[in-house]
Amino acid sequence: MAFKRPIHPAELPRGDALTSAMVGIGMNFAATAAHDPNIEDTIYAASVEGMEHDDLRTLSVLVTWLGAHLRWVNVDRLTRLVAKVSSPRIRAFWSSIGRWQKQDRRLARLSKLYRGPRIDLLRVGTDFQVGRHGEDARFARGPLRVPATILRDRAADVLTPPQLARRHRAYRMRILLGPTYRADVWAACDAKPTLSAAELARRTYSSFATAWQVKREFQIMRGAGLAPFRSLSAVTGSTARRV
Repeated sequence: MAFKRPIHPAELPRGDALTSAMVGIGMNFAATAAHDPNIEDTIYAASVEGMEHDDLRTLSVLVTWLGAHLRWVNVDRLTRLVAKVSSPRIRAFWSSIGRWQKQDRRLARLSKLYRGPRIDLLRVGTDFQVGRHGEDARFARGPLRVPATILRDRAADVLTPPQLARRHRAYRMRILLGPTYRADVWAACDAKPTLSAAELARRTYSSFATAWQVKREFQIMRGAGLAPFRSLSAVTGSTARRV
């Protein structure tokens, strides 16, 4: 049977597990950080928590995080995740993000995933809040109507790119190689060189071909005694662990 690239995680994190994952990718909540959580799993799960379960605090920090780190998100996989969901609220949220960050051409497909009337972020009271405070400029004229005072935007709520690069191995590799499946496979190889190509593909949502090729290249580098990214791991080891 041919290998089929996975798209969705077996289970989305919720509750304490989601909070730990969000801390692990650089969102400043009072919790222990998960170790190298998958970035797209985490931000997608946070959007579900915010839009479907009305967790505005999570949504506030997520939007701030996206403003700082969207450049290093694997937009291909994120778009595939959102395209599979039926919830108009989740689709409207991500479509709004795509329109807000329209200078990033990778987001063109994401911005078109919601076609319909504008959706109010608040289930009640949006007209009053917008009438009093206006709309959040990040979402103005987009699919989601957000009152200006609802989603706090504070830089201190998230780590900066250099800080997150010291903590998160795959993020670090994405800065070096681009926000691709290939970068995540390199990170997984660096973390555990004994993983098979099939297991690397499952863990990173990559194709088997990509995982096999990266594993082969990684083994060549190790055989040459170069250990391609080990120096970075050594330098950042104290901050890459759970904090």
